[in-house]
Amino acid sequence: MFTGIIEEVGQVLAALPGTLRIKARKVLEGSREGDSIAVNGVCLTAANLSLDSFTAEIMPETARLTNLGRLRPENAVNLERALTLGGRLGGHLVQGHIDGTGKVMAIVPDGPAHLLQVSALPEVMQYITRKGFIAVDGVSLTIVKLDNLSFTVSLVGHTWENTILNRLHSGDAVNLEVDIIAKYVAQYCRQCGAADAGINLEFLREHGF
Repeated sequence: MFTGIIEEVGQVLAALPGTLRIKARKVLEGSREGDSIAVNGVCLTAANLSLDSFTAEIMPETARLTNLGRLRPENAVNLERALTLGGRLGGHLVQGHIDGTGKVMAIVPDGPAHLLQVSALPEVMQYITRKGFIAVDGVSLTIVKLDNLSFTVSLVGHTWENTILNRLHSGDAVNLEVDIIAKYVAQYCRQCGAADAGINLEFLREHGF
């Protein structure tokens, strides 16, 4: 489990089929062989740790469903260690299980912040609500605007300067993980027939869930 608060921007040293070697420092402090590290929001198992790098294996499905399969040497990646019990939850609960990729539509300056617009498939958009949470390449963000095909998040200066989101361009693919609570509520509504009783995603959105 993660928080979506990026600890460090790492660099890909090697990208072989099924394996990434990543340069890092901070996320390796206190880490041991077999620990989980989120790379662009994807929960991976760290192996072959050294003072300044680690290796992670990528399953074929992960390479297909995320942007990790497109990484090349020298690419920058967002890194976060797994949440420890008793640690600060500064973002939201992030599993590191990607729901799909989105496409960057626009990045627009907004005073000291930047607005990032991302398009996503309907199976992802159905869980997104204004003021709700979403993780974009592992970064915990709040939805400020959405339509049927896309959503917009606002990036404060610290996030812009300390993650790889400032390297994005129109058309780039980003990893998306929706709020786990939204998924459980939707599943409950489907299984229990709550929609027939007037409780559905639209009802919950209107009442702040």
